[in-house]
Formats: sequence, C-alpha cells, structure tokens
Amino acid sequence: MARAATTTDAFNAVAEPRRRQILDVIGGRELSVTDLVRQLGLSQPLVSKHLRVLRETGLVVARDDGRQRLYRLNGPALKPIYDWVRDFEQLWSERFARMGVVLAELKAAQPQGSDEKRTGTEDGDGTGDHEQLGGGDASE
Repeated sequence: MARAATTTDAFNAVAEPRRRQILDVIGGRELSVTDLVRQLGLSQPLVSKHLRVLRETGLVVARDDGRQRLYRLNGPALKPIYDWVRDFEQLWSERFARMGVVLAELKAAQPQGSDEKRTGTEDGDGTGDHEQLGGGDASE
C-alpha cells in the first residue's frame, strides 16, 4: 500500500521531529518565522519548509499582520491523531490498573521483614555459620 503524501496526512506531517518541535513551540500562541528561527535554532529556510508542510496539512494556520506572517496551531486538525492515541490511552490505563492490583497482591503476600537488605553472610538462623560447599569434609 502506498504511503500518503506528507502534505496530505497529519500522521506523516508530525512524523518529522522538527515539525513536532514547531508545533510544541507554537502551542497556544502565534509566532512569526523569525520568532521560530530564534527559539528553535534552525535556519529560516528550514523553518519555512516545515511550516509549509504543516500549513498544507492544516495543522498550522497563518495570518498576515502587517509585513509579517504569524503562525498558530490548528487544534482541530490534530483530532485524527488524538482519536488514534486515545484508544491506546484506554488500553494502557487498563493494563496499568491491572498491574497495580498484581503489585498490591504481591506486596501483601510478601513475608514480614523481607524488605530488609540481606547481606548473604547469614545462613538462615542468623549465626553466620555456613557449611562449606563442595560435598564433604576438606580433610577426606
């Protein structure tokens, strides 16, 4: 199956890390290309190239303000991504809840005092008398 063009699919558009950075920086405010260049530390042509893709996918909208163009996030265009992630959020929330139950059961089943750090020098009765391993008396 052919992959959707980057400029027509929000998933492909946000697959590029620098475009995600731009979306993060824009957040809920309007910024110019100059502001984005300054904040991201990227070149102006690179920022403009990524903004073009984000505009064509509808993830970013632009408006002219005098001599500069301001860009802002278009939240509704992220809805397909949100809807897809939401299914995973539910799945993982259920799994974490089940894991919490299992961990609580394991903790409840632990014998008292098992949280103490064992050094390996005791033989179970607390005396530290260990039998020599190896199958018998060394003098034989």
